Amino acid sequence: MKNNIETVVLGGGCFWCTEAIFEAVNGVLDVTSGYAGGTVPGKPTYREICSGLTGHAEVVKITFDSSIISLEDLILIFMTTHNPTTLNQQGADKGTQYRSVIFYQNTNQKITSEKIIESLANVFDAKIVTEVSLLPTFFEAEKEHQDFYKENTEQPYCNYVITPKLNALRKLHAEKLK
Repeated sequence: MKNNIETVVLGGGCFWCTEAIFEAVNGVLDVTSGYAGGTVPGKPTYREICSGLTGHAEVVKITFDSSIISLEDLILIFMTTHNPTTLNQQGADKGTQYRSVIFYQNTNQKITSEKIIESLANVFDAKIVTEVSLLPTFFEAEKEHQDFYKENTEQPYCNYVITPKLNALRKLHAEKLK
């Protein structure tokens, strides 16, 4: 079973949203919110990330069992549960920290990501701007950002932003959910 365990790092805007989406997917073993892709050395803080000055994106590291869920399916879920056509923005969240990004760790992840993006090009009304880049250092976010939706379901942001994304996930990918 250990040979089937893989990780992929994705950024689709606020990591609270992305984390909640993938925690609901069958075959996903763990989702860790964090930061990647910045130019400032050392581990950034949430406050620094929010300034937009570090260059980091809010991302999630997804650990999954590829015998249950494929990388292709995870990328497809990712691409269809956020807006991959808005540069540095998801809804009201604006800034480079909210960019759409796939950080690949090997050639297979890069090729798979590019293939899926290409296959979806005609599905969206605008050009897909999702960045596909080699994973630099992944920094785990602070404890209060882990399992955020589970711990704060009644918070207004969760009700107005994350819950509708989960409803869309259930509608589009019901067969892939826990």
